[in-house]
Formats: sequence, structure tokens, C-alpha cells
Amino acid sequence: MTVHIEDAPPRVPGPDPSTAGLPPPRPRRPRSARWLPYLLLAPAVLALVAVLGYALVRNLVISFQEFGRRQLISRTTEWTGLDNYRAVLENERFWDAAVRTFVFMAANVLVIMILGTLIGLLLNALGTKMRLLLSISLVAAWAMPVIASTTVFQWLFDQQFGVANWVMRSLGFSGYEQHNWFGSGTSTLAIVTVLIVWASVPFVALNLYAGLTTVSGEIWEAARMDGASDWRVFWSILVPIMRPFFLITTFLEIIWVFKAFTQIYAMNEGGPDRQSETLPVMAYMEGMGQNQYGAAAAISVLTLIILLVAMSFYFWLIFKQEKEES
Repeated sequence: MTVHIEDAPPRVPGPDPSTAGLPPPRPRRPRSARWLPYLLLAPAVLALVAVLGYALVRNLVISFQEFGRRQLISRTTEWTGLDNYRAVLENERFWDAAVRTFVFMAANVLVIMILGTLIGLLLNALGTKMRLLLSISLVAAWAMPVIASTTVFQWLFDQQFGVANWVMRSLGFSGYEQHNWFGSGTSTLAIVTVLIVWASVPFVALNLYAGLTTVSGEIWEAARMDGASDWRVFWSILVPIMRPFFLITTFLEIIWVFKAFTQIYAMNEGGPDRQSETLPVMAYMEGMGQNQYGAAAAISVLTLIILLVAMSFYFWLIFKQEKEES
């Protein structure tokens, strides 16, 4: 009598108990794919080095030289080591300009981010027609050339024919007959702040709205069903989801406002009596106004160093977030 034994089905290995609960390992990319992002970035990096590299190196070299009107005419330079840096750091006007620059930057970035966020949320809540109208208005403000917008603001706050004086008189305020809005550094910087905020808010608002369109509507609906208030939805749902946007946008706004030059100089040339002078304006005035190009180069190098030190905190936040995501 013959007994036939069927072949047993192959054994399927089960999950390893030691790896239970852990995410599956990421597939390793081929070595060539690892270099692809750097190859894609290489043309942009090379273009930046070609355009800005020589200027940065030349500026650094001039900061160690005595480079004034005499050297410019004779086409000779005199090496002075750290004398330019020492003279700049011992100048109280440099520290006044540095403090003024940071206060000006903080005020602008704070107002820009708050207004930009509010308008971005408004865009997300409006209907199609009103959203289109508001978007066109934002793009028009954003696209206006800096010199043109600065000239408009000079007309608005003109001492004799300005709209601002007319509005203040119409509201019943006294003392605004030919009031000089540019009579002090504080008022000048306040007007420049309005100008920069007006031109910068569209960037924040439109980018925030673009980010909000990627958020699933189910998240908002679930929060509403749980009874969450508008503030709770914003702080507990929107901010964590849009955290990369807020970080990078704040990062960019700090850089743009810190190096703002055209608006301040074109508005009142850093006056009166250099009371509205920031670090970029001070570097220009020392170089083009006083023909002290060595001192101006030293101011610009110190400005770059100060900005990098101030931005190190944001670099750390961005790197930390990327590390957590990876």
C-alpha cells in the first residue's frame, strides 16, 4: 500500500518581532541619484559666483585699504590692515545705525507677517470674484517699481500739497498746515515702513493662500465638528501645517528689509542729519558721499557679518526641521 504525501506549502516568513512598530526602511537611492540635486543646483551656484564673487572679493580687499579721493585719482592703494574696521567700530554713528537698522527691520517684518497672514486667510475665505479682485490689487502693488512707489509716497506726504496734511486737516487736527513729515528720522522711517509693508504684504499673502489651497478641507471640517474656535484652528492646525512657509518667509523678509536701501535713500537720503540712516545707507553715504571707499567697504562687510549672525538662529530652525522630517 502506497501513501502519497503532498508537498507542504512554502513557509512565508512573518514580521520580525524586533522591528515591530517601526516604519519600514527607506529604499536606498543609487549613487548617481544622490548627486542629481547638486548637479541641478550647480548652474545657479556658478552664475551667482560669476556675478557676485568678484564684487564680494574686491569689496573685502578694499576694506583693508586706504581708498579715498587721492587714491582714486592716482589709481594707487595703500594697505592699512584693520584700521578701517577699527575706525568704523569706534564711530558711535555706526552703532546708532546698527540699532536703528534692527529696530526698523523688526517692526517691518512683524507688521508684514501679521498683515500678510490676515490677508492670506481672507483670500482663502472669499468667493471667486472677490478673491480675483483682491489678488489683482495685491499683484499690482507688488509689481510697482520701487522708485515709482517711493515718488508716490513723497507726493502723499508732501509738505505743501500732500494728501496726508489735507486728510489730517479734514479730520479736524490742528498743526498740519504745511507740516513736514520728513522733519525727523523717526517720522521718515515710519513713512518708509508704510511703503515697505505696502509692497511686501502681497508676497506673504499670495504665498500663504497658495499653501492653504493644499490643505485638505476634511481637516477644517473635522476641527469645526469638534467645536474648535477660529483662533484654535489657526494656532493648532494651520500653524503646524504651514510652519515651513512661516519660517522661510520670515527668513526672506528679514533679509529683504535688513538690506533695504532704495526706499530709505530715495525718500530722504537718510536725513534729516542722517537720523534715518541704516547700515546700507551709511555704507553708501561714506563711499559715494564722502569718497571714503575703504570705510564704506568695511561697513558693508560688518553689515554682512551682523546679518549672518542674526540669521544663524533661523538657519538652526530650518536645519532642525529638516532633520526631524528625515
